[in-house]
Amino acid sequence: MANVAIIGSEKSGRTSLAGKLGKKGTESDITLYNFVKGDRIYAFVDSNGYPSSFKTLIQAINLSDIALVCIPSSGLNAQVGECIVALDLLGNKRGIFVITMSDKSNPTAISELSEKIKTIAKGTNLEKWESIAISNTTFEGLDALKEKIFALGEEARTANAAKINLPTRVIVDSFFNVTGIGCVVLGVVTQGTIKEHDKLTLYPTERPAEIRSIQSNDVDMKSAPAGTRVGLALKGVQSKEFDRGYLLSQKEEVASKFNLKCHLTKFTQGLGVGDAVHLFAGLQDMPATITAMTIGGKDATQAPPGSDCNVVLTTQKAIAYRKDDRLLIIQLNNPKQRVVAGCDVV
Repeated sequence: MANVAIIGSEKSGRTSLAGKLGKKGTESDITLYNFVKGDRIYAFVDSNGYPSSFKTLIQAINLSDIALVCIPSSGLNAQVGECIVALDLLGNKRGIFVITMSDKSNPTAISELSEKIKTIAKGTNLEKWESIAISNTTFEGLDALKEKIFALGEEARTANAAKINLPTRVIVDSFFNVTGIGCVVLGVVTQGTIKEHDKLTLYPTERPAEIRSIQSNDVDMKSAPAGTRVGLALKGVQSKEFDRGYLLSQKEEVASKFNLKCHLTKFTQGLGVGDAVHLFAGLQDMPATITAMTIGGKDATQAPPGSDCNVVLTTQKAIAYRKDDRLLIIQLNNPKQRVVAGCDVV
């Protein structure tokens, strides 16, 4: 199985494309589309709340193995740039640029747009991504796109297979009560292998929970390996105890104060002590304040665009994480560039 984020600006054709690639499932500010054909099983995640809700962009990316960046044939825009910056800072290396609405353009213009995409992606993790032009009206290019997705899906399956013996971790994106069953959550097994009756802990609340049953694409399963999108019936917890991004795991770190090594994007206005920001960890996000900063081992009050720095940051409430997670600092009220920095926990 592979999970695919479909992202881009509001009128990029991303939702129409998602409908061509899979059957609509769970719908909210992110919407799932499912594709099942033999051993080809894909969950497509449409960040339909973006760009008005920035968090849905990051949530779609962090739920997925592959990203499709949809760009209308009319040209590039600020949201495309924001998607590229976010993907680069999060370290995503597997994806495709999809030039949509090709029937409203011409081959010369599309070729020029492909070159522009190469230029803005140069020097990022996305610089080797291919561009494919498609039309959701004439279906031109759709078959070629599907074959590219399937090829990347095989890479993702191989990468996930290497994680099946790691400690269990499930990232939760939806939760509700079902009559006669109780608490049910939807999410992705990001590493390890879960089994029926596994006893795990819900983080960051540190509540014990037991897996009562497992489903994937409406099929009952005794176990589910890394990479599988699952529905879990749980014992010992209630749906009201969940929030999007909570983790079912054997062990997570939980903190509200972080020492972070950060790389600022060159497009930000900079970062300073006292700044009010949001810290994103997986699907979790929390208001935070920069309380201290060093650059090159020396105390500082301001980090310029494109620089590296260490910051001490305090969040309003605790967040669950692991030391190898990639975190983002975001300024949600910045009208030009909301993505500030990609961070590692020190």
